[in-house]
Amino acid sequence: MVKGLDLHPSWLNVIGDEFEKPYMQQLNDFLNEEETAQKVILPPKKLRFNALNSTPFDQVKVVVLGQDPYPTVGHAHGLCFSAMPEVKPLPKSLININKELLEDLDIDNSHTAYLQPWTEQGVLLLNAVLTVEAGNANAHQGKGWESFTDAIIASINEHAESVVFILWGAYAQKKASFIDTNRHLVIKSVHPSPLSAYRGFYGSKPFSKTNDYLVSHGKSAINWQL
Repeated sequence: MVKGLDLHPSWLNVIGDEFEKPYMQQLNDFLNEEETAQKVILPPKKLRFNALNSTPFDQVKVVVLGQDPYPTVGHAHGLCFSAMPEVKPLPKSLININKELLEDLDIDNSHTAYLQPWTEQGVLLLNAVLTVEAGNANAHQGKGWESFTDAIIASINEHAESVVFILWGAYAQKKASFIDTNRHLVIKSVHPSPLSAYRGFYGSKPFSKTNDYLVSHGKSAINWQL
């Protein structure tokens, strides 16, 4: 279910109305039907809004947008590109993210897939779709989550100042239409997946660009070291 889960009050203030809209009612019905059919939905229900609850609205400095959760049981915990601490080997896209971080800022995070500490510094690790069926990637696309995350992006754009949006790949970059580039920084490149990383993700320096922008706008830099 979507409704009935605790959502941080700072987010309820700006997007709480979304839960009363028809698309969210339809999404709620869909998830209930999937659960009734004994399908395993990831991440676990208590972690479905982990990205929002980990980074309150008024603390958002950076938004990294992913597509949907890892479909492997035990991996997804509600943050894009992040997996639970015990996950080995690391997901392939995250391996490439770590390679670029090492090249960009000489930070080696190859030991862990767990990005939760970033969220505590204001990095919102948001997937466009917040659930998936175990073993069936992209199974919940087009069910309503996209409208919800569109509302999140639009609210940050409207009510926050000087936020960095990191959009990797064409899917994430669709959200750029909501973002006022006069007020925020948008960093775009190809997706860090093994299929595309060599076509412009490597060498894009998103981490140093993010910190340079934050500092130049009176905010503290992100410590990317895990």
